[in-house]
Amino acid sequence: MARNLGGLLALLFAVSICGAVTIPGPVSDAHRSAALELFDGSFSSLEEAYEALRVFEILTIGNKPDVSTTTCKKVVENLGSSSPVKDLFYALKVNDILKCKVNGDVFKDIALRLKATVNDASTLVEMYYSIGSLVLIKDQASDVDVLLTDADGSFHSIKALSQSDGRWRYSSNNPESSTYAAGLALEALAGVISLASSEIDQSRVNTVKNDILKLFDSIEKYDDGTFYFDEKFVGGREHQGSLSTTSSVVRGVTAFAAVTSGKINLPGDKILGLANFFLGIGIPGDAKDFFNQVESLALLENNKVSIPLVLSLPATVYSLSKKDQLKVRVNTVLGSAAPPLTVKLVQAFRSNAKDSAIESKELQYDQNNGIHFLEAFPDNVDVGTYVFVFEIALHDSAGEKVYATGGQIHVPIYVTGIIKVSNAEIAVLDSDLGSVETQKTLDLAGNDDVSLSANHLQKLRFSFQLTTPHGHAFKPHQAFFKLKHETKHEHIFVVGNTGRKFEIILDFLGLVEKFYYLSGRYDIELTVGDTVMENSFLRLLGEVDLDLPEAPEKAARLPPLPVDPYSRYGPKAEIAHLFRAPEKRPPQELSLTFLGLILLPFIGFLVGVSLV
Repeated sequence: MARNLGGLLALLFAVSICGAVTIPGPVSDAHRSAALELFDGSFSSLEEAYEALRVFEILTIGNKPDVSTTTCKKVVENLGSSSPVKDLFYALKVNDILKCKVNGDVFKDIALRLKATVNDASTLVEMYYSIGSLVLIKDQASDVDVLLTDADGSFHSIKALSQSDGRWRYSSNNPESSTYAAGLALEALAGVISLASSEIDQSRVNTVKNDILKLFDSIEKYDDGTFYFDEKFVGGREHQGSLSTTSSVVRGVTAFAAVTSGKINLPGDKILGLANFFLGIGIPGDAKDFFNQVESLALLENNKVSIPLVLSLPATVYSLSKKDQLKVRVNTVLGSAAPPLTVKLVQAFRSNAKDSAIESKELQYDQNNGIHFLEAFPDNVDVGTYVFVFEIALHDSAGEKVYATGGQIHVPIYVTGIIKVSNAEIAVLDSDLGSVETQKTLDLAGNDDVSLSANHLQKLRFSFQLTTPHGHAFKPHQAFFKLKHETKHEHIFVVGNTGRKFEIILDFLGLVEKFYYLSGRYDIELTVGDTVMENSFLRLLGEVDLDLPEAPEKAARLPPLPVDPYSRYGPKAEIAHLFRAPEKRPPQELSLTFLGLILLPFIGFLVGVSLV
């Protein structure tokens, strides 16, 4: 039983290590599996259809539901009718992926309608969908005239809704500003630039670039270096969460950067922080959130601002006993190979100390597997929790203008090992003189049990040593010494640490009240555990027969045993039902006679009716 509990204890410690550190990695096959579950081919709108198709396209999922026939039918129906501008927008989005058979005249009619909507639009959302639809028609039907004759006026109408902090209003009648609306506005402005019949004034473009810088001044940040945008606009419209808000800004900024000359000078650590935000949320369970995550990562994968490179570790727990190698991967957010680079381990220090345990080392590179690795940990790296500091250096200095590496990257690391348990001794001491009456040596790695006896005038001493794989003294998180009476009442004591030795001395004379004067057999158990100790254990050491004095009249009574909270879920005692004895009934002959007497008049009536 003790061995089983020890195994369970070790398992719990291993789980606590794995759950303690989460290093976001690039998009993986887990995202592809989740995409097939979230988007099963049944869509209630073209917006949902587009989100699914776009996700399948980005993740290059081959075995996806075939929805082209039914979806194209809806696309043609929407494009051929006077559908709302939003429906036209998503119909064109879907058509851009599926390449449905749409009559060229349909595009011309839609373009005329959308141009009129752009001129008459009074809200940012109307301009966003109208301009976005014209851009899609431009890509799908090159012979259709979609250029804006008054692009400067449209640019000015959208820019007039901007605020001094980089956010935007939804309309001139609404004083509230929104970060989410800023993303829509930037995407709409990018569309105006691509649809302009003549070049937009560069000063206006530079003004918008400054607005982007102001918007990024208000970006939120977590302690781990993750950056995100949060919606501050709370009036009138539906509130947008941080994921959809950040996605909107990423779409807007990357779209605007794609159609303008020059570079938007955004700090690389903020771009990398945005990538870590999208990767750090894991796999969303909502289809809309999943789409926002995947599309934003795809835009960050290939943009003119800065392409983030993600450093990830296949594991953050390494065993000295197994001689594990430290392994590091560097990829783009979608898992593509990074440009030629070097990964340096700048330093490594314990979580509770700032002295570096490792001097700067350059990791070796395994070209076949695309992994940077450290052959072996130095001797001064012992079991414990560390913070490893990595740095990425691109081989081509020109790549620093293209890629964002994030400077120094701090990663929590657990270094585990098998801890040696030695010099375990248990002894019964004379209380007055301190002389040893009985002493036994224990092999805590074996199955030896001890049997001791003591009275209230004696003491019990137990000691042992813990040593790391490199021979250093080890102090675990938990070291408990437990005495459990045969009545199931137990007493737990913390084993103290004195230098290289752990020792506890129990003076039974001072514990008689705590033990409620209960004489008899006590089982002795030792629990030692730590998150970096691979052989954490709970061990039955043996038993001690205590002879304690009789309890005085005013002594505290033995409390009832605590009720196991899980016992109510166990099997219940069988209930034996005792049914009431049946009432005494008359003989069957008497009952039949009485029935005949009752039926006799009725029979006589029937005979009389038949004679009439």
